[in-house]
Amino acid sequence: MADAPKVMRNDKELRLFLVAGEHSGDALGGKLIAALRQRYDGTLTLAGVGGEEMAHQAFASLFPIEDVAVMGPMSILPRLPRIMRRVYQTVDAALAFKPDAVVIIDSPEFTHPIAKRIRKRAPNIPIIDYVSPSVWAWRPGRAKRMRRYVDHILALLPFEPDAHARLGGPACTYVGHPLIEKLDEIESTDGAALSRRLGLASEKPVLLVLPGSRTSEVTRLIDVFGEAVARVSKQRPVEVVIPAVRHVRDLIVTKTATWTPQPHVVDAATDEKYAAMRLARAALAASGTVTLELALAQTPSVVAYRVDKLMANLRFLLKVPSVVLANLVLGKNVYPEYLQEACTPEALADAILPLLDDTAERRAQIQVLAGTPEKLRLASSSPSMAAADTVLSVISAQAGAGNSRRGGPM
Repeated sequence: MADAPKVMRNDKELRLFLVAGEHSGDALGGKLIAALRQRYDGTLTLAGVGGEEMAHQAFASLFPIEDVAVMGPMSILPRLPRIMRRVYQTVDAALAFKPDAVVIIDSPEFTHPIAKRIRKRAPNIPIIDYVSPSVWAWRPGRAKRMRRYVDHILALLPFEPDAHARLGGPACTYVGHPLIEKLDEIESTDGAALSRRLGLASEKPVLLVLPGSRTSEVTRLIDVFGEAVARVSKQRPVEVVIPAVRHVRDLIVTKTATWTPQPHVVDAATDEKYAAMRLARAALAASGTVTLELALAQTPSVVAYRVDKLMANLRFLLKVPSVVLANLVLGKNVYPEYLQEACTPEALADAILPLLDDTAERRAQIQVLAGTPEKLRLASSSPSMAAADTVLSVISAQAGAGNSRRGGPM
């Protein structure tokens, strides 16, 4: 999508209700708001649910995003009553706000129940879903069901529009992954400066450890990661760096207090995270968006993940050859992955060790990772601008069509 002049020019107030259910969605929402302010000439009035990044764009959230930022059935169940109260509160607020459109952002466990209820009570409000659920990976029937309550999807991954077309899902536009906007930052960060600040030994390779950004992820992975690091260090002395987001930093510091070697914990919210990726000889990471960041930084990596028992029992529903985003985008399982019972200290250490030296395993990863930017880059414009353009275009088209609906009743 071209980096064109502003899409909508008029004095009409545009009222948008945005709902983000966790911190990654909040980051997308913040960038989307900034892009909408550039693309829309009239007054932009916002309401909904978000976090710090959206607050930086003068967005006032109905309640703290931490109230609903959970993942997986076993994590959701203990907090389900409070989450459902927040769902109903959000629906009521959306209807009272009388928006021109609702934009739900990721977190389908929270945002989709809201979208369904809004559609049932106010079928003329356009609903846009920013980040497609992984219908191409499991539960493909969700795509067709989403047509009942979602008018348009903004996809982060290039293969998702074809997937929704194949599965009978809503209209879907690839707007690009927001990480590509950070490519210059990733490539320009100074790993040497971080090394000096931390006092790292120059003769030891740096092993980057990324145990996740959610409390549940860190809790499941941090001990096995620690044992893997200990095994690696016995054979190959390393310096260990862990970027940590604010809300899990204390947990990580506590859990790693007895690690050998003792890790250096840095702030994941600053450029130190990308400096660490550039500095690292290899990384051990939880599966998630961070694997795309590592791929853009061209950091050889090993990926691991553990989910709760209920989710583990549903693995037979997976329809993809990998759960690692970087592997899916690159179309090749470049990062080895160790899931559930395969996620053991022995297996992780054995996979990490070859990446610390000039080996065939390391060279093979680097060769494939070099193609990551082109896989994620748009021909022109930025993902945030493309998302804003699509939101405004959907609203304009819906208004022109008299808010007719593609889907049937709930």
